[in-house]
Amino acid sequence: MADKKGFKSALNIKNGVNHPPSINPDVFTGKGRKKRKRYSVDEYVSGILAGDRTILSQAITLAESSLPEHYDTIQAIIEKCLPFSSRSIRIGITGVPGAGKSTFIESFGQHITGKGRKLAVLAIDPSSRQTKGSILGDKTRMEKLSTHPDAFIRPSPSAGTLGGVARKTRESIILCEAAGFDTIIVETVGVGQSETAVRSMVDFFLLLMLTGAGDELQGMKRGIIEMADAIAITKADGQNKLNAETARVLYQNALQLFPAPLSGWKPEAVICSAFENNGIPELWESITDYVTFTVKNGFFEECRKKQAIICMHDSINDFLDNSFFNNNGMKLFIPLIERQLYEGKITSYKAALTLIDKYLKKRE
Repeated sequence: MADKKGFKSALNIKNGVNHPPSINPDVFTGKGRKKRKRYSVDEYVSGILAGDRTILSQAITLAESSLPEHYDTIQAIIEKCLPFSSRSIRIGITGVPGAGKSTFIESFGQHITGKGRKLAVLAIDPSSRQTKGSILGDKTRMEKLSTHPDAFIRPSPSAGTLGGVARKTRESIILCEAAGFDTIIVETVGVGQSETAVRSMVDFFLLLMLTGAGDELQGMKRGIIEMADAIAITKADGQNKLNAETARVLYQNALQLFPAPLSGWKPEAVICSAFENNGIPELWESITDYVTFTVKNGFFEECRKKQAIICMHDSINDFLDNSFFNNNGMKLFIPLIERQLYEGKITSYKAALTLIDKYLKKRE
């Protein structure tokens, strides 16, 4: 290639390739986008009972919604689905970070579906305190289980709810049971004092622990161990198997120091490996033995009744919370009080009383 003065360069410039736009132009025109069909309450219910997963997913989305216009709809759906629920084993699974909850659930879930059961996994992802967003990546971590015809995985944002449990997890359980799933797993964010929220909605509470991460017992909350119906030491394979067995003995000894559970069941510490599928069948057998044991002594039914009362109280709190913060008048008034509080013109206690008094007067 030569310039105007006749100088030849080794550079050879070619015309570039035209690339398609990075954003679909149909987004701006509205073309190519299918509007989600709006179903009636009866259509939702009939679709759920027929096992339609698309309708089930949309119903769960309604349950998770905080929009006032969705509240009455989902409550009507749940009311009609209730007679077809309560026919499953509900399992809560929590554990320390790095314990491999998702890997364990995939192996455990494949064993359950291999028994001819239908499994729904309600996986709770932590939400950012700043953006309120969640990654919701559980389906990518459970590749085999997510494509199984008898498994349904639903990741949901915790949205700052106590214990890392999505606000509408109980409603999601009812919907999944009505859709024919006879085994429900609720996977929580991780270990914390408020994990009692999980225990109040499941039949069996499984705690996953990881060995080789320091003083295992010292790092645990006593309340979590007391709630556990079983403790599983994960990743018990290869050179880590001996360490896992040592940790199991420590936890088994710790369990014997606690008061006997009201269920009469004696919790055990076990080891398992999702990678080698060791201990998984035995753990499932332990859960079914627990259900048989508690059904026989009446604790299973008594626990479900108490959970219904807890659900009522949580529903009241949920309704009042939504009613307060979604009130149009309060939406305008809250920022004004927050500004006064920020500038130090009012105390937090006084600010709360002012807002509540304003809300109650608006309700009169």
